[in-house]
Amino acid sequence: MRQPTPQLATAPVTFTQLLSSTRRGARLARLLCVSQLRSRGTPQDLTERTEIVVAELAANAVLHGHLPGRSFRLTLVFDAAPGRLRIDVTDARGDRWPQDRPTSAAPGNALHPDGYGLSIVAAVADHWETLPFPPSGKTVRAELIDTGA
Repeated sequence: MRQPTPQLATAPVTFTQLLSSTRRGARLARLLCVSQLRSRGTPQDLTERTEIVVAELAANAVLHGHLPGRSFRLTLVFDAAPGRLRIDVTDARGDRWPQDRPTSAAPGNALHPDGYGLSIVAAVADHWETLPFPPSGKTVRAELIDTGA
C-alpha cells in the first residue's frame, strides 16, 4: 500500500537590517528588499508590491522618524506556504505616528504639507498598522498576500 509522502512545514524566512536614517539608507532598504525576495524566488507581483511599500515606509522613517545618530530597521518575514509577506519598518520617533490624509487634501497644501505615501501603502498592501516599539520608537507594519498563491 502506498502512503503519501509527509509534507515538511517550512519556517518563515526572516531578513532584518539596520539602515542609516538618510535618503541613501531608504534607497538601500528598497534595493535590499528586492534582492532578498528575488533570491528566494518570490513571485514578481509580490516583489513589485513590496518594493513600493518598502520605498514609502523607508522614506517616511527617514523624513518623519529620524533622530540624530539613530538608525531605522527593516524587517521582512516571508511565509511561502500561504504566500504572506510582512514588512516592518521601525524608527526612533514613537512620538510621531502617521496620520491619515483627508481625501480632499492636495500635496503641498499648507494645511497638509506631506505627500501621499501612506495612501499608496494602503492601496498596495492588504493591511497596514502602526505599533509601539518600546522604549521610544514605533513600527509601521504592512502585510501583503500573494494573489497567485
